[in-house]
Amino acid sequence: MSKKPKTIEELSPEELPPLAISPEKVCFIILKAREFDAKDVVTEPDVASNPADDNMVSVLEDHGNDPVEEELTTFISGLSEDEQIDLVALAWLGRDDNTLDDWAELREEAANAHRAQLTHTAKYLLGLPLLGDHLDEGLSLFGLSCENFEADQL
Repeated sequence: MSKKPKTIEELSPEELPPLAISPEKVCFIILKAREFDAKDVVTEPDVASNPADDNMVSVLEDHGNDPVEEELTTFISGLSEDEQIDLVALAWLGRDDNTLDDWAELREEAANAHRAQLTHTAKYLLGLPLLGDHLDEGLSLFGLSCENFEADQL
C-alpha cells in the first residue's frame, strides 16, 4: 500500500526540502517575469511620432532592447549555480501536477541540464510561457508566498 504524500500543512519546517535560493529572490524574478510576459507584439516598428502622442503604447510592446529582459537576464546570471538549479526546479515544480515529493527528482534533472549547459539558464527560463505563475505555484508548494514582497514593492 502506497503512503499518501503529506500536504504542506502537515510537514514540519524540518521536513521541507531546503531551498538554495531565497524566497525574496524568487519573488523579485516573479514580478519581473510578469512584467516581461505582459509585453505585446510590436504594432508599428518605425513609429515616427512622439511616444507621448501615442499614449506610451510602445512601452507595452516587445521591442528587441527590452530593459526588463536585460534586468532579468543579469539577475539570474548573477545567481549561484545552486540558486539557478533551484529556480529551474521551482519552475518545473509549479508547471505540472508535481508535489514536494517530486522535488529531489526535479532538482536532479535541473542540475543535470545545468551541467550539460544545453542553454543559458536565464534564456531558458525567459522562454517559458507563464514563468512567473509557475514560480509562484512552485513557491506555494513550499508554503511560501510573495504577497508581502509584492506589497513592499508597490
